[in-house]
Amino acid sequence: MTSKWNTALQSSGGGSALLRTAAGPGLPRGPPSLLEMFLMFSAVVLFSVQPASSHPQCLDFQPPFKPQWHLEFCRQYEEFGCCDQRTDNVIAERYWNIIELLETAGSELCEDMLKEIMCQECSPYAAHLYDAEDPYTPIRELPGLCFGYCSEFHSKCRHVLKYLTENRQLLGTSDRDVSTFCSIVDLSDQDYCYPNVLKSNYLNNNLGQVAQDPRGCLQLCLTEVANSLRNPVLMLHSGDDTHRMFIAEQLGFVWVYLPDGSRLEQPFLDLSGEVMTTPWLGDERGFLGMAFHPKYRNNGRFFIYYSIQIDSEAEKIRISEMKVSAYDMNVADPYSERVILEIEEPAANHNGGMLLFGRDGYLYIFTGDGGKAGDPFGKYGNAQNKSALLGKVLRVDVDGRDPAGKQYRIPPDNPFLGDPGARPEVFAYGVRNMWRCSVDRGDPVTRYGRGRIFCGDVGQNRYEEIDIIVKGGNYGWRAKEGFECYDIKQCHNSSLNDILPIFAYSHHVGKSVTGGYVYRGCESPNLNGLYIFGDFMSGRIMALEEDKRTGNWKERSVCMGDTTTCSFPGLINHHHKFIISFAEDEAGELYFLATSHPSAMSPFGTVFKFMDPSRRAPPGKCKQKPLPVKVRGKKFPFVHRELTVLNTNDKPTRPPPRKLKLTTKPPVTSSKIRPTAASATKPTNATKPQRIAPKKEGKKGKKPKPWKQSKTLNKKDYKTQAKKKTKAQTKKTAAKKPVRVKVLPKRNQTAASNNTKRPKSQKDNKINTKINTPQKKDAQKPVGVKIRRPEKVQFTFSNKTNQISKPFPSISL
Repeated sequence: MTSKWNTALQSSGGGSALLRTAAGPGLPRGPPSLLEMFLMFSAVVLFSVQPASSHPQCLDFQPPFKPQWHLEFCRQYEEFGCCDQRTDNVIAERYWNIIELLETAGSELCEDMLKEIMCQECSPYAAHLYDAEDPYTPIRELPGLCFGYCSEFHSKCRHVLKYLTENRQLLGTSDRDVSTFCSIVDLSDQDYCYPNVLKSNYLNNNLGQVAQDPRGCLQLCLTEVANSLRNPVLMLHSGDDTHRMFIAEQLGFVWVYLPDGSRLEQPFLDLSGEVMTTPWLGDERGFLGMAFHPKYRNNGRFFIYYSIQIDSEAEKIRISEMKVSAYDMNVADPYSERVILEIEEPAANHNGGMLLFGRDGYLYIFTGDGGKAGDPFGKYGNAQNKSALLGKVLRVDVDGRDPAGKQYRIPPDNPFLGDPGARPEVFAYGVRNMWRCSVDRGDPVTRYGRGRIFCGDVGQNRYEEIDIIVKGGNYGWRAKEGFECYDIKQCHNSSLNDILPIFAYSHHVGKSVTGGYVYRGCESPNLNGLYIFGDFMSGRIMALEEDKRTGNWKERSVCMGDTTTCSFPGLINHHHKFIISFAEDEAGELYFLATSHPSAMSPFGTVFKFMDPSRRAPPGKCKQKPLPVKVRGKKFPFVHRELTVLNTNDKPTRPPPRKLKLTTKPPVTSSKIRPTAASATKPTNATKPQRIAPKKEGKKGKKPKPWKQSKTLNKKDYKTQAKKKTKAQTKKTAAKKPVRVKVLPKRNQTAASNNTKRPKSQKDNKINTKINTPQKKDAQKPVGVKIRRPEKVQFTFSNKTNQISKPFPSISL
């Protein structure tokens, strides 16, 4: 959203740089010359060609949010906007200081209009109001005002402008011509200028909800997390509060990624010499699964699932237990492997590969039906044969050993424990090839859905499906595929008693489902409760939303946001086609792993993180404190490879609050202040904070103030002064007092003549405010002088170099 602000209102940038060069810092305010008017017109034409954006955005270049606590000042934005309580307090402090200056000057206060303009920093469309949609456009000092509102502001409150901006062009224009002034302040897109932005149904109807395209597709954006991976098949965290991510490649390597995005040079695990895989496109064998024990932080145990070949003939899947090294928390002990289970595979495909621990603490193993097409093994196939371990969901207790010699125990409540025709490990059956399952963390507040296990089951010829796993459930394969019959004879068997999927889609949409996760993270509140998954072959991302009253699930299409929606630093709106897996980090944020070339040897795998551009969590709510990770070897910093929407990571900085020039004047009594009609009759809904006398505050462990340190003598100085103690010391002390009396008026005269001169440091500042000037007993005390401490909010000074000056005390007369 660019406008004529680029020429006259912005405190920095190309347009205002031209005007500053033409006008010069020392020229008096007068009618603009022909050169100035030409430069202004040229800048307007140059900058107004950029397209306008239409998504909510704050001045910090992030989406708006719902504040955690209510706002005391800008209350109209406490439901959804860009200000938290701290920012709201800063704006209120600036507001009341301006009001005090207006009261001192005896001017019209304009409380309501002043408050409305200042609170636009909290608007969910603040970036549009301040021309800050991209890093290339400088942020303007005032929000865009519609022409009618601006005209009213100019006629009633233009004297307030000098407290809101230092822009010479704007101030000069406001003194000469209301039409020119308001045309500069206005925005090219009338939907976004204030107060029209509050009246637009298009902008406010779905504010704070996930953006949708005309077809109803949810528009999400992505960030790149890792790249150059060889067919990354899974990513998971260890649950030990370190927030490390472990990414496994199909070849058998597992890499450690630290919270800062860097990767460790040495792999956590290297099983490339044991894993059976090939460079063929679409080969399903290799390192397929991994799960950390729920008590990994204490016992260092984890479990792996991979393909092996014995004597160059028999192919098997192996589930083993391993432990982390006792000497390095980022490396597994290569000699600690203990084989838990091995199952022979009759074919090269349908190898399953998922391992996870449920809320019950047991290990769940998801196997494929053995491969080929149509599960041709035996009379009814492996999946319907409860005496076979293929085509099943197995559940075992890995915290003990069976007396019969097995490396695990059978949970006492397994559903087929007493069935002589079934293996006791079987928890559910009738699955074809479940590729990627997950455990629902449950709603962050109500815990609804906690512990549910979601799986994506790859179909044969017609349908892909999503299932929720329950104890003893029969999921239909090979009798059924999705909701339809596959084997007619078995399908019409009255004893089938199968559990239907919660969702299925045809091969017109995709041909190989990749199971995902129910989003329960913090950073994107709008996504809470959505089950997000994808399709390996089509590259399509989908979502399911549950109707809690009926238990039915409704499809919600997910698409990548357009250029406008994803116009935030670091965001991308594209991904590789082949979606291999989904992942969840320790905080519950959602990722997926994809590649452009599905071969175990191709280094084109990338990890993407989901991001909702419509709404974020309040600042600070999602802040994590990972435990420190001891790194022994080298680490490689993350380098982006994907092209971002903005093609830059630079963020525009919020303009510093307006500097208030507080000149020292002779004391003014309350009788000299002229009461105004606005202050007497015009009410305002902003409550002025009470002025409380400053109290001495101190924090434990905080160093003394610098100015106090200067008064402390070290041992050497003390000895030097002790030697110089004479009778003249008393005279020197007496001579100092009149000098100190003269210093304060001299500083005041300098401040009155030069408004821009400030104390050199906070040290000097505090000394000056605490000097006790000796006065005569009958001397009259100054009236109407208030000295207010600046502890809570420190004013910062804006200048052409964007430097921030040191805090200063606020003195109101």
